[in-house]
Amino acid sequence: MDRFDPRGRVNRALLVGVWEYEHTQPDDPEGVPGHLPAVRHNLERLEDVLRRGGIFGGREETGERKATDGQEAAVGREAAVGREAAVGREDTGGQEGAGGQDAGGSGEVTVLPSPSLDQFSEALRTAAQDADGLLLCYFAGHGAVPSAGDELFLQMRNARVVAGGRAVFPGAEAFTGMLTVLAGSRAERIVVILDCCYAGNAAKVWHDFADRRRILLLMSVQANRLIDSGDGTRATPFTEELAQLLDSNGELSFLKLFDRLRGQMVEAGRRTPLGDLWEPQFAGEPGTDVLLAAREGEPVREGEPEETSTPAPDPGQSSEEPAPSAQSSAQPPRTEPPGGQAGTGPRTGTGTGGPVRLLVALFAVSRARARAVIDRFVGLRTRARVVVSALLVLALAALGAGGYELVYPGGGHSCAPPLELRLLTDPDLEPTVRAAADAYLTSRANTTGHGCRRSGLTVYSAGATAAVTALRRQSDAWQEPRVEDTNPQRDVGPQPDVWIPASGTDAARVTTDWTTRSYVELHPDGEPFAYSPVVLAVPQNLAGAGLDERVGLPLSGLIANLRKQDANVGVLRPDPEFTDSALLATIGLYGGTADSRAAEQAVRPARPPSPTAAELLCALPADRAADGRTAALVPEFLLRSGVGCARTTRVPRIAEYPADVPALTPTFVRVRWEGGDRDAAARDDAVDRFRTWLIGEEGLAAFAADGFRSATESGHRLLDADHAGVGVLRGPSPLPGAARRTAMEEALTRYRSAHGPGRVLYLLDSSGSMSTQWPGPSGGPGILKQSLGGLGAQDDYGVWAVYGTSGDQPYQQLLPFGHHRRTDAEHVVDAEAQVRDAEADPHAALLAALDDMAGRGTDDQRPQLIVYITDDEDSDRLTGKNLDEVLARARKAKVPVDMVSLISGSCDTGRPDARIAEASGGRCLDAGDDPGRGLRDEVARVGTGEH
Repeated sequence: MDRFDPRGRVNRALLVGVWEYEHTQPDDPEGVPGHLPAVRHNLERLEDVLRRGGIFGGREETGERKATDGQEAAVGREAAVGREAAVGREDTGGQEGAGGQDAGGSGEVTVLPSPSLDQFSEALRTAAQDADGLLLCYFAGHGAVPSAGDELFLQMRNARVVAGGRAVFPGAEAFTGMLTVLAGSRAERIVVILDCCYAGNAAKVWHDFADRRRILLLMSVQANRLIDSGDGTRATPFTEELAQLLDSNGELSFLKLFDRLRGQMVEAGRRTPLGDLWEPQFAGEPGTDVLLAAREGEPVREGEPEETSTPAPDPGQSSEEPAPSAQSSAQPPRTEPPGGQAGTGPRTGTGTGGPVRLLVALFAVSRARARAVIDRFVGLRTRARVVVSALLVLALAALGAGGYELVYPGGGHSCAPPLELRLLTDPDLEPTVRAAADAYLTSRANTTGHGCRRSGLTVYSAGATAAVTALRRQSDAWQEPRVEDTNPQRDVGPQPDVWIPASGTDAARVTTDWTTRSYVELHPDGEPFAYSPVVLAVPQNLAGAGLDERVGLPLSGLIANLRKQDANVGVLRPDPEFTDSALLATIGLYGGTADSRAAEQAVRPARPPSPTAAELLCALPADRAADGRTAALVPEFLLRSGVGCARTTRVPRIAEYPADVPALTPTFVRVRWEGGDRDAAARDDAVDRFRTWLIGEEGLAAFAADGFRSATESGHRLLDADHAGVGVLRGPSPLPGAARRTAMEEALTRYRSAHGPGRVLYLLDSSGSMSTQWPGPSGGPGILKQSLGGLGAQDDYGVWAVYGTSGDQPYQQLLPFGHHRRTDAEHVVDAEAQVRDAEADPHAALLAALDDMAGRGTDDQRPQLIVYITDDEDSDRLTGKNLDEVLARARKAKVPVDMVSLISGSCDTGRPDARIAEASGGRCLDAGDDPGRGLRDEVARVGTGEH
């Protein structure tokens, strides 16, 4: 472990927070989503904590600072390329000059409130020059990601978004440019902290950056995710957690900070607007660490309550999502984001600096002028020229630099920037489609006689249902986003030229019953170009022995045979909203049953469903015992191609082929947009070239290597018959065909009905023995309040206080059943819930709750849940006939009961809590299971959540 102690060195902290913007929507169509008032509190909290943290000294207040030679040069560069010089321009927040009266001067902590891009660039350069120990740079504000998803832009006060197929971000700092400046510092360690939308996307930029050895990166959220900006009365959620940890006693290193921070964010059950867990990320070379705080004495806290309600996420909050998932110091970041969402842009949340700012200007000048501007960089040292050259190649290609000739410093052959095609696909298909696209880029079919590329390809994926909905009903908002709540460019990605859905039926779903005017035309091929059945991947020791037990049976028959082998076997399926393979599996799952809620209970995971089949297979080995008794509904090709966790030892699985689950039928769909005729001929030619190559032998090679089958030949032979995946049958017969449109729509409707909005009835043991289990976040009321984050405005819920052993009603209603705001519900629990001088009768209370909930679900299939939180002191009333009565009622009511015990061992086999949970189809949680986190996950699956 290489942990650097910066005490006694020249350290610098630059705290940048942008809460006021000059250009905001809806007044300015090119503006950012809005102001971020919480960011002001971020700077106040962090400055106070760092000044007292034992690493950085104080800060000195200064007035307007004199422009340095570097500033003057920067202004000159701006003028040379036609941009207005912003230095000295009055800030909206009243700042002046490079930092304004609130900017730190010569102290070790510099605070930069709502700076323009020029002010930020100068402050960053100064901090980098001054530090020789620790250099810490913090940014909070809006973030933006371009269509390709390979860069992150930090948007300063004067930021704008020039939208379209190739978004440009004036007034924003490219993260690559920021890293370039930081890497020029003499500092021993460089720490970058990003609190903005898409923060996680910075990880890929870091991973591709050559001089990253000293740089540690802490990101507020995963890649391609927005985050909650808070309610504006206090710091943003991520920074509030960060500041509290930095304000603790003793020494705190970067790696320890990340571990604790991520744990606390996950423990709090915070979720992104997409509904998945909000998990901070980090990137750093293995073993690299640095001391960030070394305080003595008691921590000084702000006068703020420890627990507050979680406000509804602000869609406009800047947050970053790194392309990789959370990294440990021993693992390099992944180059693809989880869920296959690489490059869903352009998206904004928290600009272009250095060489990248130059690129924007190149579009406004002639070829000769462009060459002259580039020639200014020829004098740079070799490595700098390489960096600038690479940035020019990538940025000009991505932004579509018309007919300008690309000239490399130092001479050499020049190529016109290739036309960029945008390809949208299903998350399950993305790795294979990306591999095919990569092969095409360097193929002879895409190369001119001079060795230049004819076209580029941006491959990205999005949730299958979101893509269908956007193409079917939101093409106007996709073409010209106006309303923040409906923004396909943010939620799906750029307007595609090519769409490859996992099921060709998706094209029919889009073009049938268009309810509004469409700005898009779809031209799907008449048949798919590849094929893969959805299989039940069964642990090897539980698989059927004969061919007739593996092929030709409906899914219900395969599952029934599986449970004959092991009554405790589980079946899991990914999220049907996210991938076509999961939705197709749901068609078979509902099969001959009219009770979709019961069918969903049969595949109910212990935690929220995995978004993709690959992530489902990766998650199973985490629990070796569960892995050995769990079957997964996944595309067959994954048993050949494997998944990203290939090094993880998994239980070998055998493919069983359900006859009533339609197959994956990837289909090539040309997408044309109204008004997109300026380069229609060139774009059509590029698409036709790619299609011809893709459905030919060279293109299908990627699908053959990953285990796909022929879409057209009888029997759907494997494209690579010599290398069948483990557990895969070479010629199973018969194999199912493509899905019907009505079957997919019906399955999706029934799935949504079975999953929300939900109903939850809480029973809170309020007997006298609960007094020791009452206070704090891990007490009875605390656990209840934490779980409310899984419920949204459309869910119904209520709370009973359980106490009393005589009379007709062994409970008191604290919160009536219905819709509630979380803050209101928490207030009622805080004010009304209290320990009573009485015993409790769980037998009578559970019977009453089961009868109440059974009566509420007679006319729909909304998910329901009963939660009983107790210390089990009165469990002697759940024995003998009393327990038998509760078990019988639970089986009849078919309402899951989650028994949450604050005492360890209450969920052991044979205990009343465990038996009630099992009989009802619920879950038993005790003190050894982290009941707070477990209950939040349970409630989140029933409710619609805070969105």
